[in-house]
Formats: sequence, structure tokens, C-alpha cells
Amino acid sequence: MNLKQLAGIEAAKFVKDGMIVGLGTGSTAYYMVEEIGRRMREEGLKITGVTTSNATKEQAETLGIPLKSIDEVTEVDLTIDGADEISQDFQGIKGGGAALLFEKIVATYSKQTIWIVDESKLVAKLGKFPLPVEVIPYGSQQLMRIFTKKGYNPVLRSTETGETLVTDGGHYIIDLHLDVIEDPESLATYLDQLVGVVEHGLFLSMVTKVIVGADGGVTVTDTPFQK
Repeated sequence: MNLKQLAGIEAAKFVKDGMIVGLGTGSTAYYMVEEIGRRMREEGLKITGVTTSNATKEQAETLGIPLKSIDEVTEVDLTIDGADEISQDFQGIKGGGAALLFEKIVATYSKQTIWIVDESKLVAKLGKFPLPVEVIPYGSQQLMRIFTKKGYNPVLRSTETGETLVTDGGHYIIDLHLDVIEDPESLATYLDQLVGVVEHGLFLSMVTKVIVGADGGVTVTDTPFQK
């Protein structure tokens, strides 16, 4: 069993009968969704899922997980998702799978959020992983110019076939190659006020529990951000 699978299966244990569960996107979250499907089939677990991407929606439907949109529920009991980087003070970068906008919306309206990762995602400070910024197509080249001038080394994300990637929300993603982010809060505030930026991949003070799959086994750590 690989490390991502170990973390995903461990996270699914926190899902209880009757919960509304935010289902994350990506390679680690995939295993968690599969395990929830197994528990429903074999243990009679009953939950309602709220998905963070079209890919997860299709996976959940295949497994027979009943779904609602974020607008059909008052709040989400627990969201389980992957992360691309987690710093020592439990801040995160997400959006490598291009689902950051929907992921952040679901996490914002969740009572608890668990991130599941393998140990390669743990860093001292954020920034080695390129920071995704989701932008409206109209004006995106202006933002590219601003980011270039700032020294952020922006790259407009493209698909494997070379076309500009379009997110589930119909936007583009600009990846900022920053190397290290000394002050995530001030960078988040700066990005938030730029016209044309829809959302960014800095997930700050949002996660309540981190589950890490490592060679020595799985560790579960509570963060200071309990709601």
C-alpha cells in the first residue's frame, strides 16, 4: 500500500454516520473517496458528499455516494483533501490539481478540515511548490505583467497538449514560482485585492488536522486552528 493510500484510508476513519463530507480532489484524496465508498458498501455508512471538482464528482457518483452542492447545505461537517505543501506552522499551498477555488469554498464552510499527504509535502516554509493563482481570462495578461514586474516568475498553466488550462469554474491559473514565501499572510492580502484574481492557493489557518503517510506509518496531528 502506498503512502498516499495509507493517509487516505486513515482519514476516512474520521467520517461518521450522517455527516456532510467535503470530498477533496487529487491523487491522495482519491484513495479517501474510494475508502468512503467501501465503508458505505460494507459497513452501511451513510453520508452526503460535497465535491470540490468535476473529477471527484464523477468518482463519487461511480461509488454511489449521494451528493449535494455547497449551496444545498448549510455547512459541511468535515472536509478531507490533499495539499501540495504544508509548512511547519500548518499553513498550506493547494491547487496543483487546478481545483483550488472550489476546494477553498468547501473548506471555508466546513466545521473541520483534514489534509492528507505523504511526507514529501512537509516543508519548513511554503514556496518551493509554485503558488497557483486562479484568474479571469479577461485581463490575465495584465496580471502576468504585474507578477513579472514583482519578480514572481509567473507561468500561465497549460494542458499536456499545450492549450491554456481552463478550470472547472472557467478560469485560468497563473503559477507563481517564488521559491520561498517569507510572509504568506501579506502575500495573500496582496493577491486578494488584485482585480481579476478570483482566488489563490494559500490556505492559511484553515486546517484542523493533518494526516501524514510516512514509511514508519501514519501520523495524525491536531493543529492550533480548531474551530
